[in-house]
Amino acid sequence: MRIGIYPGSFDPITNGHMDILRRAASLFDEVILLLAVNPSKKSNFTIEERLEIMKEATKDMPNVRVDFTDGFTVDYAKKAGSAHIIRGLRAVTDFEYEFQLAAANKFVDPEVDMVFLMAGQTTSFISSSMINELHKNGADISPLVPPAVLKAYEGK
Repeated sequence: MRIGIYPGSFDPITNGHMDILRRAASLFDEVILLLAVNPSKKSNFTIEERLEIMKEATKDMPNVRVDFTDGFTVDYAKKAGSAHIIRGLRAVTDFEYEFQLAAANKFVDPEVDMVFLMAGQTTSFISSSMINELHKNGADISPLVPPAVLKAYEGK
């Protein structure tokens, strides 16, 4: 069984993430949408809120499950029986960071490969931080995020 790990902070998950996830789900038997928790990073949503949003957004995706880790993604991948970490690329600026991350992951575990999927044209400008900024300033973000995110913002 081919398992792909799609990690991120997903604060919140966006339609760009969902696009990458849908395409990854067509390539792998199972995809684990992994909330990679970085305790030094200030988040808009709690871990529990993000997990709930992610579960709601993926409830109709039978080969996707949601989990979290506060450790190395490569360590999680090994424990989950996966040799593939999925990453989305939006622009050239993403490439440099992802290239360094891929090299660091290879250093930690040479068995794990990075799988890069290009963001679609309609979602390439979306980032979680942009969503938070747009929402904070009253913009209609409904075309950019799953309905579960809008519902979560209502509770904030």
